[in-house]
Amino acid sequence: MKRILTLAVAATASLALGSYSNAADLPSAPTYKAPVATAAVYNWTGFYIGGNAGYGWGNQDPLVLFSNRFDRQSFDISGGMIGGTIGAQIQQGYVVLGLEGDLGWANITGSSTMTPSILGIGQGVTLNVSSKVSAIGTARARVGVAMNNVLFYATGGGAFVKSSASGTSIAGVACGTLGVLPDCSGSSWRPGIAAGLGLEWGFTPNWSLKAEYLYTAVVGSGVSTDRLNMVRTGINYRF
Repeated sequence: MKRILTLAVAATASLALGSYSNAADLPSAPTYKAPVATAAVYNWTGFYIGGNAGYGWGNQDPLVLFSNRFDRQSFDISGGMIGGTIGAQIQQGYVVLGLEGDLGWANITGSSTMTPSILGIGQGVTLNVSSKVSAIGTARARVGVAMNNVLFYATGGGAFVKSSASGTSIAGVACGTLGVLPDCSGSSWRPGIAAGLGLEWGFTPNWSLKAEYLYTAVVGSGVSTDRLNMVRTGINYRF
């Protein structure tokens, strides 16, 4: 009996060792490797609309709104602005080309005491003059370099500025005196040029925030040129 049990144990051990050896000879299962994720590339191409707000400062000659015959005089103006933006652009590699227009309400004001003169000769009047830029519009080209969702750009084009001024006589000849001061108020849209730099950040595939600086030179009557600096922030939605 003991001999039979010994033979049975030996046979079982032999079978177990044979099964383990066969299992060891089987090829191992292939190792699965997940595909390497590719970073998404931001796309600036599309039409967009948005809004902007900011602050402007510069100088203005209000007398040119009364008459184009007076010598150049100016004073400082400053104030806020808010408006809307529309544009379109296309991206080729790192380069982004586009066109942008905006129109906004402004409250850029200033005031001073002025003595109108012609060729350095006074006109016998002293005025309290107040001036206001009430609207600003631009139509510009944009050229930018895209670093994924960050866009650095330069911009330039035309500008249109709505300016108004009014004066009150405080000494000498009164406003409305024929031949001296036929009018002491005026308002007009005047053309100019605008140029600047900006930075735009796309925080979703369609939404972006921007900050920009624009320099605007507005041509008046005669030799008058008003200058305005603008710092604006804005948000755009791209279709």
